[in-house]
Amino acid sequence: MEQTSLSYLYLALALCLATSAFFSGAETAMMAVNRYKIASKARQGHLAASRTQKLLTQTDKLLSVILIGNTLINTASATLSTLIANRLFTGNDFALGTATLLVAFAILIFSEATPKVLAANYAEQFAYTASFPLLILLRLLYPAVWLVNLFVSALIKTLRLKKNQENQHALSPEELRLLVLESGRYMEKKHHTILLNLFELASITVDDVMTPRHQIESIDLDGPTDEIRKQIVTCHHTRLPVYAVNPDNIIGILHIRKILSLREDEVDQTRLREMMRPPYFIPSSTPLFTQLQNFQENKRRMAVVVDEYGEMQGLVTLEDILEQVVGEFTSNSPAQGAKVLRQPDGSVLLDGASSLRDLNRKLRLTFPVDGPKTLNGLILEHFEDIPDAGTCLVLSGQRIEIVQTQDRSIRVIRLYAQDI
Repeated sequence: MEQTSLSYLYLALALCLATSAFFSGAETAMMAVNRYKIASKARQGHLAASRTQKLLTQTDKLLSVILIGNTLINTASATLSTLIANRLFTGNDFALGTATLLVAFAILIFSEATPKVLAANYAEQFAYTASFPLLILLRLLYPAVWLVNLFVSALIKTLRLKKNQENQHALSPEELRLLVLESGRYMEKKHHTILLNLFELASITVDDVMTPRHQIESIDLDGPTDEIRKQIVTCHHTRLPVYAVNPDNIIGILHIRKILSLREDEVDQTRLREMMRPPYFIPSSTPLFTQLQNFQENKRRMAVVVDEYGEMQGLVTLEDILEQVVGEFTSNSPAQGAKVLRQPDGSVLLDGASSLRDLNRKLRLTFPVDGPKTLNGLILEHFEDIPDAGTCLVLSGQRIEIVQTQDRSIRVIRLYAQDI
């Protein structure tokens, strides 16, 4: 070693620093890389992605080979720095100490901090580049890797710790939702909205989207036959609830298409009873996603929503649930038509029965949805009384004016929103 030229020692030290930088960057890149993107590219036949995925499936061995290589290289760097200092400053202890500090500083800057920052910012490219040499080193150093892992496993058992056998990289529903939120710029806006709406189905219940009972179009089986025939011909839905005595007593669901195949004189109460289907009752607290599955399993498209006492609250259809995912259809009846009337002064007139969720989605508002389901209900809860027309208030940062009240409810509301 005494005969080795200083230039070779300098070159060897620089090579050690560069190699240490490779191991440090490889460790950061492998841990920071997006595993799902790697898996996707690997399925498409990307060779570097396949190598990277193979390494990531054996994380303990990957970390062992990186740490073995980095430890050996850093030890060699310290040895080389000592040799260089001895050659330059023989017998000078201060110079030897200074050389050690300089090498430690060089390792910190050039072999640790800088490569790790670069690897964190360009994790995918760095991981692809490092995957090939790491696989080769894993084969060459396998006995050492096996020995290190053996001692590590023994130490973990001694400490009575257990390795987490579950997939640590599996995402929870909330984490998946956050992932979709952050991926909005990579997909079409409509697709992005649909994906986000799917995550909401488990937290929204049927009473959030149902048609309230006072808005239900239904057939009175005890009414005049001519009136029933006229209603069937002029109805706006393909399925209608049928009641007897009072509108809350639903006794069946009638498919209008079956009735239209009959002659007018064949349509009477007896024939309607024969053709209608028994009603399908569901509790108001049923999550939309669960109800969507129930519709599929029961082969139904309409359900009567009841509360905990069995009282009818409204009606929900398969289309109501699908609209929460893909947006509104254009097949609504005039009674359910446009509830947002824009005014020349920039304000909008709203129906008091408008759903808070619909308003939040259409007008990008922030009304609370964990209490009352309609705008009328929210205002009544705020006042704990029925306000007079002309009353103004502020709810969730929005200026609201009561325009018309009728039948113990608020019928028309003016909203002075700045950004709608």
